[in-house]
Amino acid sequence: MSALTEVELVWEEGREERWIRFGRPSRERILDCHRRIVAFAPGANFALVRWQGNTYGTTASRIDVLRTLGPGESGLGVPCVTPGGASLLRLSGWPKVAAALAVIDAIEADGWQPERICLDHWRQVQNRLLTGRPPEPYSSSRHRAWELRKALTR
Repeated sequence: MSALTEVELVWEEGREERWIRFGRPSRERILDCHRRIVAFAPGANFALVRWQGNTYGTTASRIDVLRTLGPGESGLGVPCVTPGGASLLRLSGWPKVAAALAVIDAIEADGWQPERICLDHWRQVQNRLLTGRPPEPYSSSRHRAWELRKALTR
């Protein structure tokens, strides 16, 4: 079994779309004109957006922010993600997915790389959006605390 986490991406216009919103794959393999597989190293963070539709419109939409697993770790099974990952954010329904995408846009607009921010921030975003409240914006003080906490655990 590979130490990498593989994600199968699909782009079938108007029918099914799976794409990475942020994250840095370490490898990519093209299967055909509609499908490819990207792989992430252990401990990497990424956002996966899944959308399905038919002639009447959207039938399902989801977003997952995941941290890839290291050796011996267990996590959440997510369709098209092998072997799965640690869930940081999981939302479904287009209004919540669109709100999460807007949060990612705001993080990037403030100059942050979403895959490098505090993992707890994604949980806060999920919990706020699930309760219909606006998420707290990501801040320099939160990022500094995150960096200090990571340094202590090394």
